Amino acid sequence: MQSILLQGLLDSLSRRKSSNTVFNQYQDKNILNNLRLYLEYLIKNNSKILLIGEAPGYRGCRLTGIPLTSGKVIINFQRKIKIFKEIGNEIKLHQIVSENTATIFWNFLASYNKPVPILWNAFPFHPHKKEMPESNRKPNRSEIEEGKEYLKIIYDLFKPEKLCSLGCVGERVLNELFPYKNIIYIRHPSYGGKEKFINGILKLYDS
Repeated sequence: MQSILLQGLLDSLSRRKSSNTVFNQYQDKNILNNLRLYLEYLIKNNSKILLIGEAPGYRGCRLTGIPLTSGKVIINFQRKIKIFKEIGNEIKLHQIVSENTATIFWNFLASYNKPVPILWNAFPFHPHKKEMPESNRKPNRSEIEEGKEYLKIIYDLFKPEKLCSLGCVGERVLNELFPYKNIIYIRHPSYGGKEKFINGILKLYDS
């Protein structure tokens, strides 16, 4: 059942067309396979913690296909974090750059030796300003609604016990999809929120 759900998710992601304001990184076969490797690892090592961000950034998931990562993170943490020890050599990277939020997040996991959550985004494609692919913007309402369909599959695939958001967009989406479940809000580490982020995610793991 899980393999059917996973393949259906990957097929659906790959078919989504890009536009002048949205880039679908999963039309690239290597990037789509990076996501497959990541999800297959999580199926075997399910932490039961779902952590939802907003959307891929142009220096991060747009280039790697894996939520909340960057090329630098994948390279730099291959000896420190189990997931990258296992799949790092198979991941194909067209460009290796750093992304601040990804660096803060994986530094935390490495420092505290915590299991990897199921990382996903409210909108799984890269939203950018018109004709400006190297920019980021918040997903709009219709994109959030589109993203819910993928998030439902992720939920069915992993059956998480804890639903968490990294920032306000993810919190809103989770509350709309799962109104009777407890949603844990974690402060996004950007704009001076690093300390609150660390405190929030420590409480998540300790609860």
